[in-house]
Amino acid sequence: MEMPEKPKNHLSNVLIGTVIICLLIGGVFGYAVSSLTTSGKVSSLQDQVSTLKTQVSNLQSAGDSPTQNITYENATINTYVLGENFSLSQLFEQVSSSVVVVQGVVVTVQYDFWGRPYYYYSEVQGSGFVFNSTGKLVIITNYHVVEGAGNITVTFTDGDTYAANVTGSDPYADLAVLSANVPQNEYKPLEITSSLTLKVGDPVIAVGDPLGYAGSMTSGIVSALGRTVSVSWSSYNIADCIQTTTPINPGNSGGPLLNYQGEVVGITSYTALTSQGVAAQGLGLAIPSSTILREVESLITNGSYNNHPWLGISGEDMTYAVAQAMNTDVTYGVQITQITSGGPADKAGLKASTAQAQIVGESVQIGGDIIIEINNTRIRNMDDISTYLEEYTSPGQTINVTVVRDNQTMTFEVNLGTRSPPSAS
Repeated sequence: MEMPEKPKNHLSNVLIGTVIICLLIGGVFGYAVSSLTTSGKVSSLQDQVSTLKTQVSNLQSAGDSPTQNITYENATINTYVLGENFSLSQLFEQVSSSVVVVQGVVVTVQYDFWGRPYYYYSEVQGSGFVFNSTGKLVIITNYHVVEGAGNITVTFTDGDTYAANVTGSDPYADLAVLSANVPQNEYKPLEITSSLTLKVGDPVIAVGDPLGYAGSMTSGIVSALGRTVSVSWSSYNIADCIQTTTPINPGNSGGPLLNYQGEVVGITSYTALTSQGVAAQGLGLAIPSSTILREVESLITNGSYNNHPWLGISGEDMTYAVAQAMNTDVTYGVQITQITSGGPADKAGLKASTAQAQIVGESVQIGGDIIIEINNTRIRNMDDISTYLEEYTSPGQTINVTVVRDNQTMTFEVNLGTRSPPSAS
């Protein structure tokens, strides 16, 4: 009799049990790994929150530290704070009593058909600031503020007003020095530092009396350096001016342009005009403090400053169109359009324009020497020439002027002259 097969239940149970045990072990391991990963993520998130809290704290306390460097995962943000607990209001309190309102009266005479005079009186107003020049206390302002004015007065922030006189002026730099019989305790002189240290982007403030609103402060940045300004009272331009976003309005003229240490870096002077004669927005101009430092002693002692170097040329900035008309590759520099007979440039052998060309419907002079360097310093335009001569040269000095003539580069030695006094200009 055939025996029946033994059931395989025992082997199946063993296999099933093994699978269950493996699943349990895998589940426990997976849970452990998942827990560790989740824990790591939670820890990472906590670290990030802590870092953000620290960054916010750093931003809130930035005023207590000269420089805060805040580092994010992929970038670094630098927050600059000038001085401990710095504030513009504190700076204004520090300098405002040094700034005065300058007022005067200009008399204009006109004559009728029979030759009888008629007198017209107009008031002028600007700003000024107190400066101590080797023990002599004076008030510095713009020449154009007091030009032709009489009955000049200066008014301090406490309201005290005193008669003042112009003791020195330089129309070529738009500078004037006033003296007044003021009690010593009224004078609070400002410090002047050289504007040669300024860079585009530096913050500046202006304090003055715009539109008659005495004791006003505005702020901005240095937006450009080495600008040249043309003025109505002179055939010469004012060189090396500071361009700033600080709002400048009538009445600001003569007031100080200051850095954030309260030092004078310039004198606010002009609102730039568009080609249509409209005041440009956010574009003011100031006389640099380096000019003040160079001239102030002479203005006080001699009443004038007559040490401006003179090259004896007129010129136009090069453009691509002019370069094409002259058949040259030089698209920068200054083309000499006129040379003063017997002047420094004439004596050195430089040449002015010899022909004219029609460019975009306008007659343009061409053919003159193109100045591209002075003393190995690149010259891009007329601003560069004016700035270089004022800042780095003096009358009687010999400079090397490099020009392009007929596509040939040449260098000439030029002995600079002295610009004639304003009365003779």
